[in-house]
Amino acid sequence: QDILSEIKFLCVLCVFVCVFVQVEKRLDLVKQVTHSTHKKLTACLQGQQGTDMEKRSKKLPLTILAQCMVEGAAVLGDDSLLGKMLKLCGETEDKLAQELIQFEFQIERDVVEPLYVLAEVDIPNIQKQRKHLAKLVLDMDSARTRFQQSSKSSSHPSTLQPGAKSESLREEMEEAANRMEICRDQLSADMYNFVAKEIDYANYFQTLIETQAEYHRKSLEILHSVLPQIKAHQEAWVEKPSFGKSLEEHLNISGREIAFPIEACVTMLLECGMQEEGLFRVAPSASKLKKLKASLDCGVLDVQEYSSDPHAIAGALKSYLRELPEPLMTTELYDEWIQASNIQDMDKRLQALMAACEKLPTDNLNNFRYLIKFLAKLSEYQDANKMTPGNMAIVLGPNLLWTHTEPNMTEMMTTLSLQIVGIIEPIIQHADWFFPGDIEFNLTGSYGSPVHTNHNSNYSSMPSPDMDQSDRKQQHDQSRRPLSVATDNMMLEFYKKDGYDIR
Repeated sequence: QDILSEIKFLCVLCVFVCVFVQVEKRLDLVKQVTHSTHKKLTACLQGQQGTDMEKRSKKLPLTILAQCMVEGAAVLGDDSLLGKMLKLCGETEDKLAQELIQFEFQIERDVVEPLYVLAEVDIPNIQKQRKHLAKLVLDMDSARTRFQQSSKSSSHPSTLQPGAKSESLREEMEEAANRMEICRDQLSADMYNFVAKEIDYANYFQTLIETQAEYHRKSLEILHSVLPQIKAHQEAWVEKPSFGKSLEEHLNISGREIAFPIEACVTMLLECGMQEEGLFRVAPSASKLKKLKASLDCGVLDVQEYSSDPHAIAGALKSYLRELPEPLMTTELYDEWIQASNIQDMDKRLQALMAACEKLPTDNLNNFRYLIKFLAKLSEYQDANKMTPGNMAIVLGPNLLWTHTEPNMTEMMTTLSLQIVGIIEPIIQHADWFFPGDIEFNLTGSYGSPVHTNHNSNYSSMPSPDMDQSDRKQQHDQSRRPLSVATDNMMLEFYKKDGYDIR
């Protein structure tokens, strides 16, 4: 009977050990992963763990940033765009900080602490029980061995009073077996509970993602609510740079029809540069040009300072035109302009140029018209300034129209530049045919510049700006042929003689 009981016990123990080994391996892996995740997750928290929300908030980097921004806004004041931005963004960062504190507090309570208990308390307790069970098994084996040895000795004829000792060892063995069984049952229950609760442990990570989603949703709502205010402040601020910005963007922001750098430079040149020799050709002082461009960019301009340096003004105008993301005469119409320049018959060339001109977008057309009218007026003083329509076309043409890809210098100095000259020169010469009527250069009334008047006496009559293209062509065919442009040989001689800067 003892042998049968022992065999039964060993069978049960073997089954338990097999199950135990599988679960124990799982325990080790879960502990390792949970411990690592807890450590990394804790490192992600920016707030100080274990403290109340107020103390956490004070030491949170985002709160410190928000406070710095608000203090900076107070220093700069609401009259400054930076001051307005800092105040608005500082208040927003503070709201985000409060959401972050709430998020971290919830993550610590619902995820970090349960992971810690699982990795550092629950699983170690099960593993501790496992070690205790192993000790009880050894104790039971030892008691059984002593009992078996006592039983063998009691069967020997020379042994005296064997019954009392054998009974005592039996009781000790049974007590050891009972303790072992109780521990085994408790360990089994804990292990089965661990396996059964895996869905609860998995919920920790679901809670993490759900809490993150809610935190980001609330943070996004805060950001979305403040972005319209930020954009409104930006749009309301008229002091925006114009160099390097698209013409349309600059005009929309400033509410102007003519770009500020173009009008400012033209009106100043009308006052101080019309008889300046080599205007647009002579390079200005680099430092003076840089300063003038910067002042035009911020909308603050001291006219008196630059009235004695018309070359700097002309250089700033050239720079603005060249730094436009798209040429004033547009990339889209580039091929059409070049095809028009290749037409040998002057009447047909002018008609082709007119057709291309009429396709310009409204903003580009208005500014191109304004600039051409000014250059036409400048040509009235060519005896003094030496800037004929051909010369102006050479130095300004490449700033009004260029290829999709930057050509090499040799190409620009030859064929390409001559084609652009063949476009710009006749337009300047016949500005009042392309753009009939007078023009007020000083649109903002800041500089008191004169009104441009019709100076092209080669045309007996000018087409009305209200005419459609067919009527304009009919009237043009009936009128005298305009002055011809300079020949290609004349342009080449001009390059060789003076080496003009075509930029």
